[in-house]
Amino acid sequence: MTQTIVCMKWGTRYPAEFANRLWSMIKRNTRRPTRLVCYTDDLTGLDPDIEAYPLPPITLPKSAELKPWRKLSLWAPTLPGVSGDVLFLDLDIVVTGNLDDFFDFEPDKTFCVIENWTQMGKGIGNTSVYRFRVGADTYIYDRFQANAGEVLANYPLSQVYISRTINQMTYWPAPWCVSFKHTLMPRWPLNFFQTTPLPPTTKVVAFTGKPDPDDARDGRWPTPSLWKKTYKFVKPTPWIDEHWR
Repeated sequence: MTQTIVCMKWGTRYPAEFANRLWSMIKRNTRRPTRLVCYTDDLTGLDPDIEAYPLPPITLPKSAELKPWRKLSLWAPTLPGVSGDVLFLDLDIVVTGNLDDFFDFEPDKTFCVIENWTQMGKGIGNTSVYRFRVGADTYIYDRFQANAGEVLANYPLSQVYISRTINQMTYWPAPWCVSFKHTLMPRWPLNFFQTTPLPPTTKVVAFTGKPDPDDARDGRWPTPSLWKKTYKFVKPTPWIDEHWR
């Protein structure tokens, strides 16, 4: 059976290179037949082996059009080109270990997700990496479409809305998915002197916010604030170059 992994690319923040690198990492880190489906508003530059479809329809207020709220469209009753259990991966991740395990883990569960690193114990999932069953929890999509203004007013982030709304949520084993800056980076001031390590049990490293993988690889942390430059610093990280390709 072929495994399906899904990503989304819209707007201009992440070019096709990020999707192409994701596809390359997937191929190196799966033993079973696996396909990558990319929902996107721009096919330019995509690897032809990536299966591209238009962004699934969703009605979004203009203020949310370029934000992760668009990912709620994946909770619609049907999706182009996919069905069953699907693994979603954000574009700003680095795959460092086997991905087949994400399909084998708790196979009866309809939603498996990272426990958000900055809200441990508070029942919030981080949707950088999650497995969902297409059409199983459509009330997440339906409620948002019926009351988008109310949802946006009450939930600061789409992943908080999903976590507070879904009937059942299962967390991945903590060592599988880590945050570059919240889990791995040495704390200030050690980040000025120590290179960020990569634990051998890690399968996916998520780069939420900044720095992005290419920034951290090269030792950059973009910020316009002079004050933030006093603590937002990362040394060049060689293992990113090894895996993010």
